[in-house]
Amino acid sequence: MIIKNIESKVRLATFLSAGCLIAAVLMVLTVSFFAYRQVVNARRSIYIMDAANIPMSARQTDVQMNREAEYRSHIGRFHSLFFSMTPDDRFIEYQMKQAMYLIDESGALQYNNLKEKGFFSSILSSSAVLTIRTDSIYLDMPKHYFRYYGTQKIDRRSSTITRSLITEGHLSDLEIRSDNNPHAVLITRWKTLENKDLQNVQKNTF
Repeated sequence: MIIKNIESKVRLATFLSAGCLIAAVLMVLTVSFFAYRQVVNARRSIYIMDAANIPMSARQTDVQMNREAEYRSHIGRFHSLFFSMTPDDRFIEYQMKQAMYLIDESGALQYNNLKEKGFFSSILSSSAVLTIRTDSIYLDMPKHYFRYYGTQKIDRRSSTITRSLITEGHLSDLEIRSDNNPHAVLITRWKTLENKDLQNVQKNTF
């Protein structure tokens, strides 16, 4: 009887020890999991100092959540730089330089074609002011394809011309953001589908 009691106590002690060990392991895993989540959430918290040096909490979000909005902003910015000009050769050069940061060699190709045709020289000689208005931007996110619809206005001394502009291209993500390309996107295979006159209003030259 004594031996059986000893065996029962040893077996009970073994079960208790094993149970305590399993419970401790589960507790450690549970605490580690919640601690990891807490650290991840803490890293997403960003504090911004306002004008009065008062910290304000902000939240870090996934880049892909706002990617479509960033694509639209990138496309609109490029077209604004490329198609908005004043009769100032330094300003035109600056606009083109900034636009080239947002696009691949297809943008440089169109720029060189316009330059060879004397397009920029005609802007200077006629004192033309070019502005562009974005009408809409179609985006196919899975294919990284876009189509841009805009209205361009060419204001000369003798007339004001309104033109429709339709372009298309693809979007390629970059790994690093920069001051010249804050959205880390590159427009590729860009081409103009339509650029025709809608209205030509002659001005009174008297």
